[in-house]
Amino acid sequence: MNIPDFVSPVVGYRAWRWDNSGLQSINQERWIPGEYIAAQCRATYLGSHASPEETCSCGIYAAKTFQHLVKLGYCDYAVFGEVYLWGFVVEHRLGYRGQFAYPKALAVSIDALPFTLAEASARLENLASYGTDIFVRGTKGSVRVWAKDSGRDQIGFEYLVALRKKYYEQRLREKSLKRGDRVALVGRGIGIVEQVDGGQICIMVGKQLTFRLQLRDLHWNERNRRWESKPGAELASTSSTPSP
Repeated sequence: MNIPDFVSPVVGYRAWRWDNSGLQSINQERWIPGEYIAAQCRATYLGSHASPEETCSCGIYAAKTFQHLVKLGYCDYAVFGEVYLWGFVVEHRLGYRGQFAYPKALAVSIDALPFTLAEASARLENLASYGTDIFVRGTKGSVRVWAKDSGRDQIGFEYLVALRKKYYEQRLREKSLKRGDRVALVGRGIGIVEQVDGGQICIMVGKQLTFRLQLRDLHWNERNRRWESKPGAELASTSSTPSP
């Protein structure tokens, strides 16, 4: 995407949802690779007007600083980064509302990538269609894994391999299950974790059946990217649902 050379775009920071078909705004508006997005006001009761309007709240939003984006909690989304804003831009104390926008640089949380490197690479190649640098953000900062002009950054990918191995080993060591995680119970189906209590967990299967089992009777299936009960694990059932 070429930004018009007769304007000086403003650079802000924002977050996106991400799936196999690409990026979406938090309100689920699709961002198409190679095409800028144009703001539209949906507040029809105010009458038709160009967006953004100073007296309205419409426009494409971006924060002024990355720190503010973090403070708002938007870095918990799968993809975040820098965005170009141009056309008519309304400035606020902590951010902007723009008329046109396109991603400048993208960062992916390591939590948002599949566990296998092949699948992670495929997802990043999908994101590369936006023609930006791509970074992966871990607990100790970000590393570039894709350069917009030359493609895969080999040094960055080698770091990603090491980072994912460390992340995977840590998750196995901590058995970091939390409420809402999916667990496959042998012979019972897929359940949802309702409670983690020391070395035990409660898992709800369907709407009526709850099982208790020991954490040591679970293992992580890397291929399926989920927790599974070990064959022969003892499942104690109860008809009551555990308290939150």
